Amino acid sequence: MNYIVNGHSMWIILITTFFISFVLSPFAKKVAFHIDAVDYPNKRRLNKVPMPDLGGLAIFVSFLLGYMLFGQGNVQMLSILIGSFLLILMGMCDDIKPLGAKWQLFIQLIAACVVVFYGHITLDYISILGFDFYFALPWNYLITIIFIVGIINTINLSDGLDGLCSGISAIYFMTVSIISFLLNRAGGIDFILALIMCGSILGFLVHNFPPAKIYLGDTGSNFIGFMVALIALLGFKTTTFTSLIIPLVILATPLIDVFFSIIRRGLQKQNPFTTPDREHFHHQLLKMQFSTRSSLIIIYAINTMFALVSILYAVGYTDYAIALYISMMVLFLFLVLKTDILFSHHEKKKV
Repeated sequence: MNYIVNGHSMWIILITTFFISFVLSPFAKKVAFHIDAVDYPNKRRLNKVPMPDLGGLAIFVSFLLGYMLFGQGNVQMLSILIGSFLLILMGMCDDIKPLGAKWQLFIQLIAACVVVFYGHITLDYISILGFDFYFALPWNYLITIIFIVGIINTINLSDGLDGLCSGISAIYFMTVSIISFLLNRAGGIDFILALIMCGSILGFLVHNFPPAKIYLGDTGSNFIGFMVALIALLGFKTTTFTSLIIPLVILATPLIDVFFSIIRRGLQKQNPFTTPDREHFHHQLLKMQFSTRSSLIIIYAINTMFALVSILYAVGYTDYAIALYISMMVLFLFLVLKTDILFSHHEKKKV
């Protein structure tokens, strides 16, 4: 289903959802304190005072209102709303009283199954750097579910610094919107949802930018991760993305961070999915004496560069984009490996 969107209505969508989220975030803060959905300081947390955790609720309500104002209904959209509601409900419960990792994974799998089996949103083939890989039943269902759950947890794990998860997600949704507009595919459902999500997150980011007044919480990070994955899948289906490499490279920093996190915890014989630590890339920047804001701006800048190259790739400058991708990836990996992201100082001494 297509929507009629021009440059003027794009700004209307962005401004409207921005305003709704901006206004609702202080209310979400009050609700969080009222129901004790609060992030209390501990050894792993960076916050020094109790922080309200329901920022994701403001984003979700803004998303709903934005969809009601600017979207149109279909089975795909209904499946997305059902899956989103399940994740929001699970996230709110977890923000009040932490749930076990198995319960969170269970709800994530159900939300993914809803959009796959009811909404028929599947990844039937992958095109990466000129190579096409096709998936027949039931492999396309399985791969799609793994992809959705993987992206949800990648975004969730990136939520460790004021404004980090919301900022990199806003860059992602903004990049998708720009690519869709430049390719004259501004009528697709992926474009509308990306615009609504971008405005909703930016309105919240005003309150989440350091020093943050409210956190996303699992309510927000699970929902945002879900939408990041679905917009990648929808964009691939509507040919906004000619290759799955585009949305994945836009998310280069959180994906690489999670990759090293899994290796690090595996080397330390820890569960890579349930054992928290303070060795993520943003923690490494803080160890290098960068302030919270400076660390955030550095990560924003890296993500923005990958996003700009992704736009070049999408509009047809594939050879230049691939060369830039490789150069930037090598440089980024070199910088990351110069930190303690794989080994803490204690582990280095043992090695």
